[in-house]
Amino acid sequence: MKKLLIVANTPSENTMALAHATLVGCRHPDIESVESVHIPPLDATADDVLSADGIILGTTENFGYMSGALKDFFDRIYYPVLEQKQGTPYALYVRAGLDGTGTISAVERIVTGLKWRAISEPVLLHGQYQSEFTQQCGSLGTLMAASLDTGIA
Repeated sequence: MKKLLIVANTPSENTMALAHATLVGCRHPDIESVESVHIPPLDATADDVLSADGIILGTTENFGYMSGALKDFFDRIYYPVLEQKQGTPYALYVRAGLDGTGTISAVERIVTGLKWRAISEPVLLHGQYQSEFTQQCGSLGTLMAASLDTGIA
């Protein structure tokens, strides 16, 4: 069984819905060999990352940057996982009120340093909250889990 870790900041009902939709997508009934779990960034540890076969990152855009919670996660896990998790497949979604480019760039700089491998372009959920944002997160979850399930990722 492969393990898919979702590390997503959820400071509001809308962002909780995004993380939940991602998790539901990861648990698509056709995916048989992937166990998915959501752990908030302030609770996720290096051990969680070390035991994961893939990671989905979710963050809000805060002042043109990633959430403080996701930054804290990276600060705590970076060096403990650096050598052992190179090549880890990851995906990213950003809930952005502005344009999201600074947030995406900041996360990509860190995962580039970790030498993680993106399985898709970042999903940018921009502007007023829309119900289709949950569908996009669900699809991202399914894509990531299916990639792990089939051995593509």
